[in-house]
Amino acid sequence: MRIAVGGIHTECSTYNPVLSEDHHFRVVRGPELPQHPNFTYLQDTQHEIIPVLHARAIPGGPVSHETYQRFKAEFLEGLRAALPLDGVYLAMHGAMFVEGLLDAEGDWIAATREVVGEGCLICASYDLHGNLSGRIIDNLDALTAYRTAPHIDVFETQQRAFDLLVHCLEQGVRPRLSWVPIPVLLPGERTSTEDEPARRLYAELGEFGALPGVLDASLLVGYVWADEPRATASAVITALEMPADQQATATEALAQRYWDARQEFQFGTRVGNVEECVTWAKASETVPVILADSGDNPTGGGVGDRADVLRELLRQDVPGVLVAGIADAPATRQCFEAGLGATVELQVGGQLDSSSPPVTFRGKVLHLDPGTDTGNPQAVVQGGGVTLVLASQRRPYHDLADFGRLGLDPRQVGVLVVKSGYLSPELAPLANPSLMALSPGVVDQDIPRLERRQTHRPTFPFDQAFEWTPVARFSRQPARQA
Repeated sequence: MRIAVGGIHTECSTYNPVLSEDHHFRVVRGPELPQHPNFTYLQDTQHEIIPVLHARAIPGGPVSHETYQRFKAEFLEGLRAALPLDGVYLAMHGAMFVEGLLDAEGDWIAATREVVGEGCLICASYDLHGNLSGRIIDNLDALTAYRTAPHIDVFETQQRAFDLLVHCLEQGVRPRLSWVPIPVLLPGERTSTEDEPARRLYAELGEFGALPGVLDASLLVGYVWADEPRATASAVITALEMPADQQATATEALAQRYWDARQEFQFGTRVGNVEECVTWAKASETVPVILADSGDNPTGGGVGDRADVLRELLRQDVPGVLVAGIADAPATRQCFEAGLGATVELQVGGQLDSSSPPVTFRGKVLHLDPGTDTGNPQAVVQGGGVTLVLASQRRPYHDLADFGRLGLDPRQVGVLVVKSGYLSPELAPLANPSLMALSPGVVDQDIPRLERRQTHRPTFPFDQAFEWTPVARFSRQPARQA
């Protein structure tokens, strides 16, 4: 069997003013792809693998039209060169937005189908924060999605998708894909699988996956900061040798469970506005307090350069604080020009998101990191009770290695501020306690105040009093039994 592998993986806040360009993506091509940690399972198959291109970027603003078209053209050219193909595995995210183009994944997947033809099987893996559409479903034969948030099952999901495709090819069968869009759209911070009811709902996926004929059952929360028609939660089932009416009933039942739980979703930690959270952090008798600046979270699509929390920390004169970090290229450059040990006065923040006014910060340059392996210089500046990490490009600080590189230890501070929603698996165990600020930004957690022009209505929680009945629809790809 000949199987092509590739895809494009990012999520984009349509409220983010900063376009994602070529240099924001890490691109793996050809023979490098099976060597990537997320794709090493490709080395274990006996089938002929044609690795084409996989482009991945941390979440951000819309992908520029030119960047998307270049990646798409290169991928399709690789597919054409590989024809004929028996299968294609697409490693996607599902919440990409391209300027001037609604349903970007639908465009990518439909173009893939046009190249490889109707006889080729196409399977995709998705982030559970991905958004689906009829166009996507109609051009896929199978789909599976992450089952954890925070995402600790990326490798397992990709391998599961690939194995699902291989199984169908080896058996000479074509599965049937069914889908129910659910009119519920909530942020990931209210739908973490570590908290109820998501923990229960995702545990129950095994019940649906065990039904006779079902190959995979998936729930997708959707991506709330994409103002486009396909932004919604979804239930998806891939099945073989299962009567269509039974598959529809199962998919509708899965969707109904999510709908019935919609009022139960709550934040898994204490939340408040910026002023409240800083006040609570200052008064805490236990440390380290980890305060998440959720509205500017770069791993959710935030800009990463807002200084709202820093401003409040300085106003309340909170001691023992580490802020990691704020994206500000001019301030970072000023630190490098001044040199280690120098005292600098910086205007921090608001370089990318003009709605965020900068904050004056005066301090001593403690550390300079040229960022040779990431191309992202960083500086550490200490002023008063605040140690501030600056980066020349937007990025998260979610792993202990991010701090170790800068000579910092988040376990030894009173308050750690990170641009995050729910905390990463490495930081969460350290929090004593954790707080989440419902701060302003392009990934604002107070979603009813977000402007929605493209979202289908009614959708919960933008709308409250409406009834809904799940109705399954099937991919237009015909099922084929052994």
